[in-house]
Amino acid sequence: MSELVFQEVPQVELLQWLARGSLKQKLLRTIRLWVWLRSLYGFEGASLNGECDERLALNDPFTYAEWRDAFFSSSHTKGEEIPSLHDPDCPCAKTTQQWLFNEKTGVVAHQWQESLIAHTGISQSKLNEVLMQRLFGITRRSLLDDLKTLVNLNWLVYQNEKYYRVSEFPQRPVTPKNEAESNQLSVYQLNFLHDDLLGFAQNHFQKINGVQRFFLKVDYVVPRSTLDAVDDWQYQLRELWTKIPVPPIKLTYASAKVGNKLDCIVYPVCIYYVQRAVYLCAYGESPDKQSQWYNFRLDRIQKMIPLSWDVAELPLNLRQHYQRHTLPSPDYIALEMSKAWGFDFYLPAQLTLLRFDREFGDRYVKGTERHETFAEISYQQAQKLIKQKIPQPEQQTLLKILNNRSDKDAYYQVFIRYQNEQSRDNNVIMRLRAWRPKCEVIFPYELRQSIAADVATEFQLYHQH
Repeated sequence: MSELVFQEVPQVELLQWLARGSLKQKLLRTIRLWVWLRSLYGFEGASLNGECDERLALNDPFTYAEWRDAFFSSSHTKGEEIPSLHDPDCPCAKTTQQWLFNEKTGVVAHQWQESLIAHTGISQSKLNEVLMQRLFGITRRSLLDDLKTLVNLNWLVYQNEKYYRVSEFPQRPVTPKNEAESNQLSVYQLNFLHDDLLGFAQNHFQKINGVQRFFLKVDYVVPRSTLDAVDDWQYQLRELWTKIPVPPIKLTYASAKVGNKLDCIVYPVCIYYVQRAVYLCAYGESPDKQSQWYNFRLDRIQKMIPLSWDVAELPLNLRQHYQRHTLPSPDYIALEMSKAWGFDFYLPAQLTLLRFDREFGDRYVKGTERHETFAEISYQQAQKLIKQKIPQPEQQTLLKILNNRSDKDAYYQVFIRYQNEQSRDNNVIMRLRAWRPKCEVIFPYELRQSIAADVATEFQLYHQH
């Protein structure tokens, strides 16, 4: 059987796949992984005329020490320290740009840098620093971490404290062979974007006369200390979703709602970015054990363990859906979110009546897209809704309130995800707070009372001396 040969040059698509998350933060390691693959499987570069070069003379299996002795020069350190500039011909002396830009790779420096900056947003000055660093001027521990990453990415197999090269490469982005193909590969699958934004992204993903003209800025409040873990979780989920069937998982979760860490066994359905963070929508057990659905914030996940479908601890609802082949899909979540405003789609939908100051409503609310159920109604329709939907004695109270409001104000109805003050979609509540005092919640009555209490408390804060 002929040996596998690594043929890929370090284009952005390949590097992003190797990064398992933020390429900007892991750029040096990601480029180093690419060099690792050259040393393990050889390299058919741009100027090698189809000939394999750089494959180290290693046995299968091999140890880290055997790779080190074959890759570095004989004077390279065997200890734990960062290697000094002991030998100008040792690979540890080469800078990142020397590995990237040469006749073997055929990579054009300015084109590669423009592509990377456009993809990651890294500054030119920071990229210059990375390019000047010694790519393998690192400790033994960091190199062992590289090997662990290659095992996780299925480029190597680790058994009995030794490494085996694989007989089949993992699926990955393939380097384009020509400019036309390169342009096609640069158009990422963007159907997860809002339909209206999709057109912008497709039309403006490339620079125009060398200038990037379209930018998408989103808030992302995840602490930097958890970014590596979040990258690992999203990568593990991607790997799990390639399996047939997709397995259940046990999550150890630091719940803000419950106030401590606990375990939940769930079926992972999909990932959503919503209001400044990324969430895993999962079916099975919720942290408070009150719901079969829950949105788990990725940066609060402490541990993720894949399970088999025949484990005894599997919740009954999960087992039944698996046996009936009725496990939920992302389409179900999208459908439920279309029924009411709010990301916590598993909470009950409550009809809500809002009143806006007319000038504010006309300037900032009218004509905007909030939700499919968000619609302007007349003053008379607002009265009718109170009579139809609100029981006594709250009905009489709210009718008196409405009688004291102008029929020239703007009134809107919308379904929101709200059960009570303990079970509510906080993103919607934050939007209602942001509209104060130009927006008044007429009902649900409990929500109205809660907002009134918040306003009273806030008033005291600003009027105490």
